[in-house]
Amino acid sequence: MPTLLIIDDNPGIRTALRVLFELHAFDVQEASSPAEAMACVRALGPGGIDAALQDMNFESDTTNGDEGVQLFHALRSVDADLPIVLLTAWTHLEHAVALVRAGAADYMQKPWQDDKLVTIVNNLIELRDAQRGQLRANQALQRQRAELSGLDLRGMVLASVEMVDLLRLAARVARSDISVLITGANGAGKERIAEILHHNSQVRGGPMISLNCGAIPSELIEAELFGAEAGAYTGASKAREGRFEAANGGTLFLDEIGNLPLAGQIKLLRVLETGQFERLGSNKTRQVKVRIICATNANLRAMIAGGSFREDLFYRLNVIELHVPALAQRPDDILPLARHFLAAGKALSQQAERALAAHTWPGNVRELKNAITRAGLLAQSAVITPTDLGLAEVKVSPIPALIEPSKADIEQAIESAKGVIADAASALGMTRQSLYRRMQRFGIERMGIERK
Repeated sequence: MPTLLIIDDNPGIRTALRVLFELHAFDVQEASSPAEAMACVRALGPGGIDAALQDMNFESDTTNGDEGVQLFHALRSVDADLPIVLLTAWTHLEHAVALVRAGAADYMQKPWQDDKLVTIVNNLIELRDAQRGQLRANQALQRQRAELSGLDLRGMVLASVEMVDLLRLAARVARSDISVLITGANGAGKERIAEILHHNSQVRGGPMISLNCGAIPSELIEAELFGAEAGAYTGASKAREGRFEAANGGTLFLDEIGNLPLAGQIKLLRVLETGQFERLGSNKTRQVKVRIICATNANLRAMIAGGSFREDLFYRLNVIELHVPALAQRPDDILPLARHFLAAGKALSQQAERALAAHTWPGNVRELKNAITRAGLLAQSAVITPTDLGLAEVKVSPIPALIEPSKADIEQAIESAKGVIADAASALGMTRQSLYRRMQRFGIERMGIERK
């Protein structure tokens, strides 16, 4: 139940407001003077009151609003985030402008409209709760990011909670010697995660050797992995070591592991279990100590069901799975990555940033990097536009230009909003502060702020 503080020297007004808000499930606290209001706020502490309705004048025959100004600042000194709605009819416009600039949530005339006042207070409380939630989330994210402070990220750029969570898990498994399976779509950054694992592992002083199993003909993959003696196959004119030997004492990264043929899978399983293998065409058993990291964009479980991938190898490789989310699933990373890929001296226009944020990025980080690189080469100025990006399927509506309202427009908007400045500003497409500045410019001193 939200807590509302009503501050007004008129007992009839306090009663009317208390009844109104209690009917809407508020816990209502009352204060008839600034001193009582401050005592209540101090007693409940910061965050103890969810919103306040504050009069601007308390002493009899006082209409200048100075008491209200002093009370507003005193309240905010105790609770800097307290939403305060000012209720009065006697204050000059300059007080309203000053207090809104200082953080007042809104400014309403007496007599008020019940439904609008309740809506305003509810919206302010929801906004404050959302801001608090976002603040807590940001603080939690910062604490999580702090856990990565000692991790060699290999220059990775990230801002999303999804990638922070992934790297926190990677940090925990990097120093072990267990096998890791990295899953995710093409271009999402699986190889970068593998690099991070190696460079934060116990074997980071050793080599990191990579093999894309999808880029080597199936008949040559075994030779690539385990090496071959001269004459072991057509064209093998001399003996050669395989990737396992080259990675001895370090890490072997096998990308697209789903493309490894069944014969190679059997030999890989043996190496994982014993560290032993033979080169093609040789009976000599060789011993290596290698950390294995694999990656795939394929559904290995479906391949097991179809008979094209060994179940025992899958469970041997998949001791820990690190899933790299697609770029569309971590939109907070899009603009930081785009700015990282920008060439020196280039910048993104506001519309270009909107186009990047709106794009679905089926090619993930790789597609984003290519788009930024291409735009940097083709752009005819230092500022990159949506046209330079070449994201044809994304239609970005132009940023609407603000039509400057006339004095009559402002007066009509305030009248239609029944004096609620926030509603009038919204109808005109501007902030309250912007509306107040225009009211001052046109000399609209009392519209929506009638005398009591």
